Amino acid sequence: MILDLNRFIKEGEDVWKELESLLERLNNDPDTRLDMTQIERFHYLYQRTSADLARIMDFSDRQEIRLYLESLVGRAYTHIHENRRKSRRFNVFQWMFKLFPRTFRRHITAFYLSAAIVMAGSMFGAAMMTVDSESKAALMPFAHLAQDPSSRVAREEGVQKDELAGKKSAFASHLIANNTRVSIFALSLGVTWGIGTVIVLFTNGIFLGAVIADYISAGQAVFLTGWLLPHGSIEIPAIILAGQAGLVLAGAMIGRGQPVSFTTRLREVSADLFTLMGGVCLMLVWAGFVESFLSQYHEPHISYGAKIAFGAVQLCLLTAFLAACGRDPVDPGGPENPDESGRLSR
Repeated sequence: MILDLNRFIKEGEDVWKELESLLERLNNDPDTRLDMTQIERFHYLYQRTSADLARIMDFSDRQEIRLYLESLVGRAYTHIHENRRKSRRFNVFQWMFKLFPRTFRRHITAFYLSAAIVMAGSMFGAAMMTVDSESKAALMPFAHLAQDPSSRVAREEGVQKDELAGKKSAFASHLIANNTRVSIFALSLGVTWGIGTVIVLFTNGIFLGAVIADYISAGQAVFLTGWLLPHGSIEIPAIILAGQAGLVLAGAMIGRGQPVSFTTRLREVSADLFTLMGGVCLMLVWAGFVESFLSQYHEPHISYGAKIAFGAVQLCLLTAFLAACGRDPVDPGGPENPDESGRLSR
């Protein structure tokens, strides 16, 4: 029995509004999935509202509140007990512009760690090149980078004909396949509790740092930026994203502080891993074509300023896309809002 109806309404209003807001989000985005904590909260809100409905049934003079609570309870019951098979049709637009960036933000800590490992490797590689120039042969990932930077620049800028004529697509395919292989390797080595992923990221960072230090010390910073930035502004973040996925897998393998089984942990992150790697593959496809059709052409054919501007704009757009795309205007989301992952779990 309710002794003080106004107090009853005041105490229950926040719960009812929270449940209504959650139901609106589930209705507006049928692909929304809640994690375990949010499912428990949803169930609590449903039980609490159901109890409030039972308590107010006898107040015939407040029918509008009873009808409101009945609506909330009915909608919540439908979501909890619904047995309809969800549509399996893949929506490319929804995946690309909502699910992928949301998944990235949900695991942003792993991305920061992946980026830090690459940065540490780059600093190590640059230091090695500075301290011991004889280590160049061991540090450079490709043979054409082992030559003197000034000699390479002179040769590249002196080329009169297009050496990639008729071979651009094949060259792009080679680049895409190589970088995709490295990315999948970085992900799969997450099963080593992340040790292998860290090694892959650190090693690639060493290569990057060594190349940067070598060209800067030779006075070829402009050439390096004009050559590396157009494709590297996408390719390097893609490798870091692959490392992010590997570290997420490693976290599921370790399972520290997670009172669930190993199989459950893997199942919970599997969709996110596929989403991250799908985005990585698309990024690497784009980067491969940019490197083949733009990065390999230098002054006087294409000005370094234009190439650098292209790469800088591309990097800014990628940053904005990953940081803001797919955000809910009501609940902007981020690593602290894991409810933006996908579908309601039961």
